[in-house]
Amino acid sequence: MNIVQNFPVMRGTVCHINLPPSAPLRRVIGTPQSSLEAAKKDACLKAIEMLHKKGALNDYLLVGQDDVDVDGMGLDSSDSDSCEGEDPRGELHEMQVPAVLKEPWTNLENPVHFYSYYIEFIPHPEDRDYKKFGLFVKAALPEEAERMELKLHLARGRSVMTKFVPSGVAEFDKDEIVLAQNFQEMYLKVILDRSKFVPESVSLGKSNTCESNSLTFYLLLPVILHDSDKKITVDWKIIRRCLSSPIFRTPEDAVEKENFPLGDNLLLANGCRSISEVKDSLVYATPYKQGFFFITGIVDGKSGYSPHSETSRFRVQLKYPEQPLLQAKPLFGLRNLLHNRKPEDSVSKTESRKLEEYFTDLPPELCQLKIIGFSKDIGSSISLLPSIMHRLENFLLAIELKKTFSAAFPEGAEITCDRVLEALTTEKCQEGFSLERLEVLGDAFLKFAVGRRLFLLHDTLDEGELTRKRSNVVNNSNLCKLATRSKLQVYIRDQSFDPLKFYAFGRPCPIICNKQNEGSTHSRSSNLADRASFNEVRCSKGHHWLDKKTIADVVEALVGAFIVDSGFKAATSFLRWIGIQVDFEASQVSNVCIASTRYLPLRARMDIGALENLLGHQFLHRGLLLQAFVHPSYNQHGGGCYQRLEFLGDAVLDYLITSYLYSVYPKLKPGQLTDLRSVFVNNKAFANVAVDRSFHQFLICDSSGLTKAIKIYVDSVKNPAPEGSPHEGPKYPKALGDLVESCVGAILLDTGFNLNLVWKIMLSFLDPIMRFSSFQLSPIRELTELCQSHNWVLRTSASKKDRIFSVEVQVNGEDVCVTDSATNLNKKEAIRIASQRIFAKLKAQGYKLKSSLEEVLKSSCKMEAKLIGYDETPIDVTTPDAKLPNWK
Repeated sequence: MNIVQNFPVMRGTVCHINLPPSAPLRRVIGTPQSSLEAAKKDACLKAIEMLHKKGALNDYLLVGQDDVDVDGMGLDSSDSDSCEGEDPRGELHEMQVPAVLKEPWTNLENPVHFYSYYIEFIPHPEDRDYKKFGLFVKAALPEEAERMELKLHLARGRSVMTKFVPSGVAEFDKDEIVLAQNFQEMYLKVILDRSKFVPESVSLGKSNTCESNSLTFYLLLPVILHDSDKKITVDWKIIRRCLSSPIFRTPEDAVEKENFPLGDNLLLANGCRSISEVKDSLVYATPYKQGFFFITGIVDGKSGYSPHSETSRFRVQLKYPEQPLLQAKPLFGLRNLLHNRKPEDSVSKTESRKLEEYFTDLPPELCQLKIIGFSKDIGSSISLLPSIMHRLENFLLAIELKKTFSAAFPEGAEITCDRVLEALTTEKCQEGFSLERLEVLGDAFLKFAVGRRLFLLHDTLDEGELTRKRSNVVNNSNLCKLATRSKLQVYIRDQSFDPLKFYAFGRPCPIICNKQNEGSTHSRSSNLADRASFNEVRCSKGHHWLDKKTIADVVEALVGAFIVDSGFKAATSFLRWIGIQVDFEASQVSNVCIASTRYLPLRARMDIGALENLLGHQFLHRGLLLQAFVHPSYNQHGGGCYQRLEFLGDAVLDYLITSYLYSVYPKLKPGQLTDLRSVFVNNKAFANVAVDRSFHQFLICDSSGLTKAIKIYVDSVKNPAPEGSPHEGPKYPKALGDLVESCVGAILLDTGFNLNLVWKIMLSFLDPIMRFSSFQLSPIRELTELCQSHNWVLRTSASKKDRIFSVEVQVNGEDVCVTDSATNLNKKEAIRIASQRIFAKLKAQGYKLKSSLEEVLKSSCKMEAKLIGYDETPIDVTTPDAKLPNWK
């Protein structure tokens, strides 16, 4: 604070307070007082009053406004960036079940009408037979779902493309309903609870809890496809044959068969059966292997006497070795088929084994007949159904959420259901797609849109306050609160599909959850180290644990989804729906342009025309351009500096560069996209742009130290040290990068937020960024990843003396022991320097990361760069400076 003392005759002492350029006030003049101390107090009190009126001080006379929702951002007084006191386990949330799958049928209906959908299986290669199946539901599937296509990933590179085909309405009478329910209960027990089929008798349809505890109501049944009209009918013959198996009869109803094989009969472990009953059936083999097998046929010319048979492995003395052996295929283990499975062999072996199928030979007398007519092709189809229905459930929820959006705002209809599903699915689901890429895009837009509104709404707040207010809006805690208020959390999918936890009609969830036992049912360790191995319980309510960050990520991903499928307007409507206002008035933009005229007296300090040529933009409001080059150290004018423009420019550059990377590298993984953005969007990259464009020559500042630091850095860029030099170059002055951001902010305002024009200027900045960038991540990050990949131990120790941090970084491994140290006023910077030196030493020894970011880019396919989603109409700010009123 600069105080100017004045002693007019008979009037006393007057204090003048000169505030920093970033303050909303430039100068405060007190009233005459009798003493110097009284004059100081008077001027300070007046300054406090004026700062409070302008909103720079809150009601407690502290810097910053209270975090109340004065900006329409969904904030309340409890919102904060801090997560202190929060449960590290997250919160327990219920997963929604699609309404179309919850509609039950009742015993009072006769007949019962179902909407039917043929499930087409297209295997690649065509090396397996699949029994035709259909889906039967009481409510019709939405149009988007009734033609859903899904690729399932099998072993050894094989796959099956599946799709639904609407097939009209099917009619079941009471007896057929019972048959259908029992058949579904039967095969769900076979594939998921097979131990229940080891005993000689299994009951079906006896449980009264099946219907009451079922989460969903649908039937998946074998069907016959009629080529003439492409309609389907239930294959009741197969269903009745399977359900007629002796295992489903009561002991008193069982009919004893001849105990010795005659003619076309075979003696099994549980009686004599005809060959026609044994073929295409499910058996249980004991004691050999003790497992379930599909019998695909009789092995001609091969018996227990055969020299090449597996009799040596049967571990028993066969009583009837003359019987022909049975060709059998083991009952499959149910798998999640929604994601690519890891390659099991080299490419050549994979190709050669694609058509192979494993079979074994079994002696009939070691086999217990379980289900007649339950053939291998039925089993092959059933193995696909849980994965198909899991995806269908998730897709139906995405459709329901889109319907909610469409009812709330017109732009909600413009997003695709596939994109909504992508935005709701986390990486943990391992489904070949996830929300992460959309989240990166949505995060950048959210920060830009919120920052823009705050910039225009609070013309007196400096960059620090604007950043703080924006952070309070976009932090995970606030986004999570808004999302749960809008019930978004019930749609989120954050678990990999576990087939063993597949519950459908006929196999209800055994864990009944209610308010009384909810806590004990879903107890979860608060120790973060134990959570990696935590296996969530699936209950009747579909509860699962969700972290606040996960819910916030979904909000950002949905923003990204609206941008990709529709544009800024749709994303803005979604944010408004969730509780974040990002709209602004055209007059606010015009007011900023008009206010910039106070910088026009500085035009003699620079060649504006030359600077405009360097930027590639002719300014209507040259006051904005002048403001963009006023450093906070300069105070020989009416106040203000480039920091507010820097705040705005940083936000728009972040979005534009994210849009560029998202569109140019569509195959980049989310983590790689984030890493690449950190290479492009940082102060050092922008500092190199400033040097390339000679922006430093136009900087208006009053700091000889800064001027000297800029000169040293510019010289080092133009005359770089030889590659491999042990000396680290001078650190870039932050002011250089700030200039690029403030210039972009000025251009954005001067064009009325015309992002198409700013996009072209941003593209011209990419060349120096690419030219000067080494595509390296943070040295700390690189060293950490290198140590993890080689199982090395990384240790860091630090001490402080006289405000100087001394840091030692050490890497220890089986054949490696490297140590380096650094000193700096900033502890993190000291760690960075030491880490960079160690990484360079290890690299010189031949150690490196599996693939650098630069190598990833070289191997990635590149597409045309696009400004994603921009559909706003620029604000008319064409009134040039010459026609604006004088600003004094």
